[in-house]
Amino acid sequence: MGPMADLHFLANPARFRRFSQRVLPGLGFATVLMLAVGAYMAFFVAPEDYQQGKTVRIMFLHVPSAWLSMGGYALLAALGASLLVWRHPLAALMARAAAPVGASFAAVCLLTGSLWGRSMWGTYWVWDARLTSMLLLFFLYLGHIALSRAYDSPERGDRAAAILALIGVINLPIIKFSVDWWNTLHQPASITRLDAPAIHNSILVPLLWMAVSLLFLFVWLVLLRTETEIDRRRLENAEAVA
Repeated sequence: MGPMADLHFLANPARFRRFSQRVLPGLGFATVLMLAVGAYMAFFVAPEDYQQGKTVRIMFLHVPSAWLSMGGYALLAALGASLLVWRHPLAALMARAAAPVGASFAAVCLLTGSLWGRSMWGTYWVWDARLTSMLLLFFLYLGHIALSRAYDSPERGDRAAAILALIGVINLPIIKFSVDWWNTLHQPASITRLDAPAIHNSILVPLLWMAVSLLFLFVWLVLLRTETEIDRRRLENAEAVA
């Protein structure tokens, strides 16, 4: 059975729920363990920066949160396309589950970025291209959450939210390349460079470890919330029949 066949198999909410119930306990344990190790590496192993001092440690939460908020929105767009084109029954439920998780990571990115900016730029906020496009991403998440719940018919709300997700995906390359396209205060890419990362391994390794740890957390939360959305939809359908 290939990857696409696996995805179609799990598109059934009942089969997905059985799958997630098997995966969630082990994934939760791995997430806690990896986050504990990542926090130790970030606070006690990684050295202070010669310019930023201890404030560089904000990066270990800020950067992975930015990556995951963008990846989460790409997931929303993929789920939206799956709902509109193939009408997968699980796509709408998982999108409803993933949107608040992605919005939370976007909020963490904005909050930690403002704290980092205060120490580096002397202000919590500037209308910088990177910051503004990230703020727009946060609002797109909020719009998706609001649209999915704005209609009496859940199906209509899910379709409207899916359309917004597909339209808003154009903001992702703007976030990624804003530091290259415009003259911004935000530092340019230092990890995803074509030649080599501009970060020493003593900081790069804990950063990547935290990124993977938070990815585990993201997946765990989405799976858990998807289970909740499946139960909620079943309850709504049962009440409608009764």
